[in-house]
Amino acid sequence: MTSELTFFISAFTAIFSIVNPVSGVMAFVSITSHLKKEDKIYVAKRSALIGCIIAIIFAISGNPIMEFFSITVDSLRVAGGILLFLVAIDMLFARTTRESITSEELSEAAHRENISIFPMAMPMLTGPGAITTIILYVTKGSEEYAIDPNTVGLLVIAAILFTFIITFFIFRFSERFSRIVGMSGMMILTRLMGLFLGAIAVGFISDGIWNIYQMKLLG
Repeated sequence: MTSELTFFISAFTAIFSIVNPVSGVMAFVSITSHLKKEDKIYVAKRSALIGCIIAIIFAISGNPIMEFFSITVDSLRVAGGILLFLVAIDMLFARTTRESITSEELSEAAHRENISIFPMAMPMLTGPGAITTIILYVTKGSEEYAIDPNTVGLLVIAAILFTFIITFFIFRFSERFSRIVGMSGMMILTRLMGLFLGAIAVGFISDGIWNIYQMKLLG
């Protein structure tokens, strides 16, 4: 039970950090500023729901996708770790995330009817970094924590659900949240999540390189 709880906390911390709804609040408030209150609630609910569904799809189909493209877990650890580390650096320095959307796309999205899908659900909430993190944790649980693969999948899905429930409430009360926390508070929280994400990324990279080295040495 201890290993399952430890794995769940680790998975939730990583997924919540990369989804980063605290940073997404600023974009959400900006692109929904022209909408009525009930429309904002609808967009918040739909964005969180669609982002959650996309994340769960990759949690379930991650391993078959890797097998189809002949991608090893350790190769994904190194590549994914580098991607997450770059995202973490952007979060630490409060820059626009490389894997997210451009300012031109954000401006254009304000005039689109279906902003709950683009840019909110994808790529802002469930982008390449989130997808990579989810796939890595699906493979990590059974290897490093000696947990049954089916249990690992359920724990990752639970972490995803928990993340997007919190995301919905943050977006649902986005204006109140931004007033209470303030711009400085959001920047501090984003930097803290960037620090956690950077540490997780370093772990992925070091584990991947070490395992690849051992395989080459033994091979």
